[in-house]
Amino acid sequence: MVDVPTLVEQAREGRPRAVARLISLVEGASPQLREVMAALAPLTGGAYVVGLTGSPGVGKSTSTSALVTAYRRMGKRVGVLAVDPSSPFSGGALLGDRVRMSEHASDPGVYIRSMATRGHLGGLAWAAPQAIRVLDAAGCDVILVETVGVGQSEVEIASQADTCVVLLAPGMGDGIQAAKAGILEIGDVYVVNKADRDGADATARELNHMLGLGESRAPGDWRPPIVKTVAARGEGIDEVVEALEKHRAWMEEHGTLTDRRLHRATREVETLAVTTLRARLADLHGDRRATTLAERVVAGELDPYTAADELVAGLTEG
Repeated sequence: MVDVPTLVEQAREGRPRAVARLISLVEGASPQLREVMAALAPLTGGAYVVGLTGSPGVGKSTSTSALVTAYRRMGKRVGVLAVDPSSPFSGGALLGDRVRMSEHASDPGVYIRSMATRGHLGGLAWAAPQAIRVLDAAGCDVILVETVGVGQSEVEIASQADTCVVLLAPGMGDGIQAAKAGILEIGDVYVVNKADRDGADATARELNHMLGLGESRAPGDWRPPIVKTVAARGEGIDEVVEALEKHRAWMEEHGTLTDRRLHRATREVETLAVTTLRARLADLHGDRRATTLAERVVAGELDPYTAADELVAGLTEG
């Protein structure tokens, strides 16, 4: 058991050990998690959450590190949440993104945390929303969330970030593959990294063409910009930051930022509610209510929908 109020106060003072302990409580689904979240709730809402996603090898970690440098020059406190995939065989994760961000290790204005997906699909760890809340309450001005490399379904970051940055690189597949992955629908800012390679201009043109297909934006709507960078040398990163700030200003002007955060909170509440219900359903197997209903379905006495309604009614009454 930990002293939650003291831990939260230390995190607010910028002590990395306290922040780490709070995130560990989140990841471990501690019995004190509810107390932690209740203490953090009044302290959140000030951070700008930027999600970075893209295929493996496009330079997400390098770009994240370069963005940290740019924001630190602006005097902002930065939190980084780097999500790594867990092995389906060993269950372990490399958590190696911090290796590429070692230059920020001694900076007290930067907090970097790696998290494993632990089998959770969507490109993020299950505990990511609560970890973002911890970093927000700890006083981070900007939180950069780097997802695992997206395939054709890992686009959950779109619902967790205020602004979503999609990274591409020359030679990493054509526009059709990008469209299949769904990333052409979630990006607010597109970055063609490794722009010093052959084919960068062609990739940017193709991306611009794909974004224009079926476009039905009204005048004044946000049109995602395409920025070319060489993150390893820091080239183009200031332009990315400028694009991010423009998108943030546009969202604040049009009320979109509030809508996105409301949607994010709604999903978080729904996820926690479903998790609670699933745990209670598992408990029902012990008192045979679910099994009894299943037996009646097999015997033809009940249809599955009526059985499900009775089960839910039993949960809500219990």
